[in-house]
Amino acid sequence: MIDAEPAASAAPEISSIIALGDDETLTPIDPRDIPVTRIGYAIMMVPLIIGTMVLEIAQLTIAGIFIVPALILSVYLIFIFPPRQYRRWGYHMGSDRIRIVRGYLFYSDTVVPFGRVQHIDVSQGPVERRYGIATLTLHTAGNHNSSVPLPSLAHEDALALRETIRAHIKRDTL
Repeated sequence: MIDAEPAASAAPEISSIIALGDDETLTPIDPRDIPVTRIGYAIMMVPLIIGTMVLEIAQLTIAGIFIVPALILSVYLIFIFPPRQYRRWGYHMGSDRIRIVRGYLFYSDTVVPFGRVQHIDVSQGPVERRYGIATLTLHTAGNHNSSVPLPSLAHEDALALRETIRAHIKRDTL
C-alpha cells in the first residue's frame, strides 16, 4: 500500500514562497488584519449593492443581471480575499534596514535603509483602533515610493518598531 502525501496548501504562506538570504525570516503582520480588512471591504461594497438593488427594482434589464455579480464579488472580497491577502504580507527588520514583502500576482519587495528615512508615522483608523492594530509608515527621501506603509501591526509593535528605527536614525546622524 502506498502512503499518500498530504496535499500542499493552494495558497502557501509568504515565508515559503520567498527565498530569503542571510538568515532572514519574514515576520507576518498581525492576524487581526483579516477582520479589519473584511470590515473595510464590506463598507466599500455597500454603495455597489445599493446601486445594483436600485437597478433591479427599476427592472430595466433581465432580473439578476446586476445583483448576482455584485453579490458574488462581495462574497469574494469579504470572505475569501482577506485571508489570502494576510498570508502575502511580511517584513524583516535588519540591523540597518527594513524589508517589506507583499503580494503574489503583483509582488512587491521593498527595502528601506534606515539612513533614507526622514520621518515615521504610526496611524490608526477607527476600525484599526478597535482591533488594536496600526500602520507604520516610513517616509523616505525622494519622490518615487517615498512613503512605505507597513499595515496591520499590533499597536505596541508599531510603536516599538518606530522607536527602534528612530534610535538607528539618531545613531547614524550623530
